[in-house]
Amino acid sequence: MNLHLKVWRQAGPDTQGRLVDYEAQNIHTDMSFLEMLDVVNEDLIKKGEDPIAFDSDCREGICGTCGCVVNGVPHGPDRGTTVCQLHMRRFKDGDTIVIEPWRARAFPILKDLVVDRTALDKIISAGGYTSINVGAAPDGNAILVPKEASDEAMNFAACIGCGACVAACKNASAALFTSAKVSHLALLPQGQVERDLRVVAMVETMDAAGFGACSNEGECEAVCPKGIKIEGIARMNREYLRASVVPRPMPQGAFAG
Repeated sequence: MNLHLKVWRQAGPDTQGRLVDYEAQNIHTDMSFLEMLDVVNEDLIKKGEDPIAFDSDCREGICGTCGCVVNGVPHGPDRGTTVCQLHMRRFKDGDTIVIEPWRARAFPILKDLVVDRTALDKIISAGGYTSINVGAAPDGNAILVPKEASDEAMNFAACIGCGACVAACKNASAALFTSAKVSHLALLPQGQVERDLRVVAMVETMDAAGFGACSNEGECEAVCPKGIKIEGIARMNREYLRASVVPRPMPQGAFAG
């Protein structure tokens, strides 16, 4: 099939961008969306033109690297999929497809469809881990975890950090992403030691990065390729409120005057 594309082209973060028209010809319905872009790029390279820049890595919906807005929807029209899992059979011959990058102040455009998602890495670095040295791996049954808690924790841990939630939110909020990282450790016994310090550090880093506030409208959940639920945002807010009123241990190396 043949398709008409309107692709956002921007040479760099400090240049003006615009939608440019392209024709995608002889596209097989079994191709993924990124494979279709590969075909378009091969044609551009043959013509001596600059290929469309876009992110990709595993192309299996695992890594969270790929990401663009397809006809106004992050990752495209199929629920629970990344853009690399979106197949061209979802479109019809002659369709016009508008392809744009994530739009958020915290995600500056680097080139074309590629954005800088370092802000999400900063949130993780602020506390999305367990830093306690526990030595060698314990026996699997040494720490008892209720089945319900482990299942819910794994549901939140499935977040791949693609940033689609930010792109879908009218406020460009990273609340769903941050809540997933906060929740999956808050639900497990291994995450209790740093529970209060973690949520405060991550939420404050999220705000400092320039993400907007959550208005609880649910667009983030609707486009999340891993089905992360907005209930996690409610948990994050409770965790943050609790940590803000409960005395926390002083950082290591600090002392009271």
